[in-house]
Amino acid sequence: MLALRLTRGSHPLVLLRRLMVAAASAGVGFLLLCTLAEAAAQTEPTPGPLLRLLWCLVPLAATVHLAVAVARTDPSTRPRPGLSAVGLGPVRLTALAAVSTAVSCTLGSMVALLVFLHLRGDLTGLPIDGAAAEQLSAGAPLPLGAALTLLSLVPLAGAGAAALALRPRRTKPGEEAEDGHDGRRSGAAPGGLPWGVALTAAGIAVEAYAGEGVLGAVAGGAGDPPAGVLLGWTLTALGLAMAGPGIVHLCGRVVQAVRPGAVRLLAGRALMDDAARIGRPLGVVCAVASALIAAAALSGGGQGPRPFGELTGLGATLVLACTAATLLTSALEAKHTREARQTGLLDLGTPVSFLRASVVLRTVVLLAVFAPLTWAVAELAALPLRR
Repeated sequence: MLALRLTRGSHPLVLLRRLMVAAASAGVGFLLLCTLAEAAAQTEPTPGPLLRLLWCLVPLAATVHLAVAVARTDPSTRPRPGLSAVGLGPVRLTALAAVSTAVSCTLGSMVALLVFLHLRGDLTGLPIDGAAAEQLSAGAPLPLGAALTLLSLVPLAGAGAAALALRPRRTKPGEEAEDGHDGRRSGAAPGGLPWGVALTAAGIAVEAYAGEGVLGAVAGGAGDPPAGVLLGWTLTALGLAMAGPGIVHLCGRVVQAVRPGAVRLLAGRALMDDAARIGRPLGVVCAVASALIAAAALSGGGQGPRPFGELTGLGATLVLACTAATLLTSALEAKHTREARQTGLLDLGTPVSFLRASVVLRTVVLLAVFAPLTWAVAELAALPLRR
């Protein structure tokens, strides 16, 4: 009940972010229901529906990533003076964030179920009911238990991920104070860069190994690429997400190297401080963009694999929109974290032009690093598909 009251009284921008989570959850739920309907309509078991269900995990993961980013920027779940006295300590606030995330995702899942049943023709009396009955296998009964189980994946995964990301962490003696309620310390050297590089290399190797199967599927007119492509892309995405904070932190160090001026010092320090916040979303965006570029190698003449069937475009749009929204939300979180520091600099007489030049420099540096990295990963992933 408290989560619903806080939602009703939230700022319009906060409500908009929660609606984005609900919309993404609705899209994933619709894809899952389409996969279930296709499986229920088959008379003989085939690996196609299972492979499509595995492909659905990609937009599901992107939606959960967005839900966690939105939960981190929710002002109603931030620790404030006096809340502990009324029983809203860090643990209760974490539970509140998880419940709020589950409410948004559940709303989207219920909308997906209603739209799916309406397009199948199971709910009549509304305009365009049954408009997609043939595509959604309306002739086969839909297992209710399986449908509800699939629809519960996004709320459960989103709430669990939000609780895990926002859980209170104890500070060891001698450590610096933490920034925010997510346990990150300002300016800490995030690890994971070597493991991220290793996972990315392993993912590209798996994609190269599965390249022959992709070419065979395309030549034979099959709509389902081998599962190795999904496994390879997943490893690549995990590697880039793990390496992203380290890359951003390294960019900050390079910007400050060799007799830096005030703008370079300010930009480099900001990159180091924001590495843990924007590095992972940047890595995920890099992985998605490289996957889209590599997929263009298979789309010549419209003969590329379509893992979601007729809904391939919806799945790709969901992943792209969720990753872009997650990056923007994380950037907004980083901006709010720097507000107090920027106010202090302005009080000390720092020109506003210095702050703007620092923002421009940070943006140019990140584009100069991640754009070639995206192109290189995409070329390496698409290389075996062009043989």
